[in-house]
Amino acid sequence: MDAPAVIDFHTHSLLSDGALVPAELARRVQVAGYRVLGLADHVDHGTLEGTLIKARASALALNGSLGDLLVLPGVEITHVPPPLIGGLIARARELGASHVVVHGESLAEPVAPGTNRAAIEAGADILAHPGLLSEEEAALAAECGVYLEISGRQGHCLTNGLVVKLARRQGAKMLINSDGHAPGDFYNPGGQRAVALGAGLDDDEYLGLMRHAALLAETFRQRLYGPL
Repeated sequence: MDAPAVIDFHTHSLLSDGALVPAELARRVQVAGYRVLGLADHVDHGTLEGTLIKARASALALNGSLGDLLVLPGVEITHVPPPLIGGLIARARELGASHVVVHGESLAEPVAPGTNRAAIEAGADILAHPGLLSEEEAALAAECGVYLEISGRQGHCLTNGLVVKLARRQGAKMLINSDGHAPGDFYNPGGQRAVALGAGLDDDEYLGLMRHAALLAETFRQRLYGPL
């Protein structure tokens, strides 16, 4: 089957620990077959404002200059203590983030227990690589409308199958994101489909996720520019 253009809300640039400035990142993924590039550089309380100002400036300059590629300036709240996550999500939205990702309890890093629940309860847009997600957390994500990430990132992807199983069972929404940091990490359309199938989704489910991702991209675009 012909896979749809890539929609990826979780990438990193030189604004945190990525390898590329946003302009080069945007050009590379445009060539790879992206329709939507979501910047989501790592932030905490000390770096949120400066990182987001730069991400927004890059996105606003690039949009309209790279064909139909939409660049969205989000953030990834990373290793912030769970009691502080809700306040930082609210502050990111006040500062104009198109979308807020929270770095979930991946098996690959020592993320504080309770991070998944704090992110969901505070209404993050996306819970990235949530690790050993519990049934209760998946149900709460469904109730709160928080998207659970199926990750293409080495290490973070180890629990993709569990996330899919629990999301299906509880009716939670899912997204397929690269968490790309450097050339070679980013998808082409077939690569995004392969991550979906490898996690246990079938093609109908994958295409459904991509349709939902397109609608979500429009929601995030309106946060940046306002309604059409």
